[in-house]
Amino acid sequence: MTDSNRSPHPRATQLADEFKSWRQHLHAHPETAFEETLTSAFIAEKLTSFGLEVSTGMAKTGVIATLKGNKGDGKRIGLRADMDALDIHEMTNLPYASKHPGKMHACGHDGHMAMLLGAAKILSEAPDFAGTVDFIFQPAEENEGGGREMVNEGLFDSHPVDAIFGMHNWPGRDVGTMAMKAGPMMASYDVFEINIDGKGCHAAMPHLGRDPITAAGQVLLALQTITARNVNPLESAVISPTQISGGDTWNVIPDSATIRGTVRTFSPVIQDLVEERLKTVVNATAEAFGCSARVMYQRRYPATINSESETAIAQAAAYRTVGEGKVDPNPESSMASEDFAFMLNAKPGSYVLLGNGPTDGNCLLHNAAYNFNDDAIPYGVTYWITLVDEYLGSA
Repeated sequence: MTDSNRSPHPRATQLADEFKSWRQHLHAHPETAFEETLTSAFIAEKLTSFGLEVSTGMAKTGVIATLKGNKGDGKRIGLRADMDALDIHEMTNLPYASKHPGKMHACGHDGHMAMLLGAAKILSEAPDFAGTVDFIFQPAEENEGGGREMVNEGLFDSHPVDAIFGMHNWPGRDVGTMAMKAGPMMASYDVFEINIDGKGCHAAMPHLGRDPITAAGQVLLALQTITARNVNPLESAVISPTQISGGDTWNVIPDSATIRGTVRTFSPVIQDLVEERLKTVVNATAEAFGCSARVMYQRRYPATINSESETAIAQAAAYRTVGEGKVDPNPESSMASEDFAFMLNAKPGSYVLLGNGPTDGNCLLHNAAYNFNDDAIPYGVTYWITLVDEYLGSA
């Protein structure tokens, strides 16, 4: 078969409508972090029907299924899909749009689950490999660190995989294309809250108080000097204040003001630098305006960093899935974050991107108009099957 004529696994094509129906069912019933009870039950029922050994309840709603190959003992591979939805009111008007007001699968986790279920079904029909596959359905990827919770609860003790692999759809990349590279794929995710304490007074007599609003404005500007003047220009860091509040009425300078935001980096060294400088800059700036500051800085997710050898295996599987000419071997790293990083910190592995098609009509991740592209399902299913073959072998 030539590079340009790659096509999905025959069974993935034959079962495409069934997989599509699963995806659309999951889309219509979104559940957010650690509340994925209906989702968990649906997944467990399907996996059980495939004859797999299924365990539930890890990180509250996680599901894990295990398949042993028919060619004896060998290595053990983990394949992970995320399960949770977002707190977004869906605006797609699709016939299978969310039935849960204010909740939506706006990041494609419905598609991720359907593709991993599809791979589990097909692999269970003919487990022609030596070793073991664990299908890991993880809750609470969005903000709440379900990946961290599964690792902390002993995921890799009960399921001691040799390597772990993840996949995410990517709007803006054509269906039938893939992307991956060794090294950083996604950034770390830290959050901060800055409380600036001053002295309230009448707005007509500012000299009698200590204005936290003015101090907050200068803090906002000073934060950007960290990335501009403290971080090596050849490194990456983003400091994004996303909320600011203070005061309740027109004519009163308040006692305090609050700034909240996020920090993204790829390197632990830069992460340490930004945290230290943020605290120093905030405290010094507040003091310069006669105020004081309290800084809360919390590290949520580490950077998602792919290991070399496992990424080479993922790339080989991608070449076989879509053709070498449709695999981007050096995609731009994303400053977004992913809690699959906790699994990659515990085990070697690789996180890859799967094309979801054009972004027409605001089909963007975390957008109320987003929809996972069902045409991508056979390619995702095929990638998982091919990856198992690459890692465990069929002979």
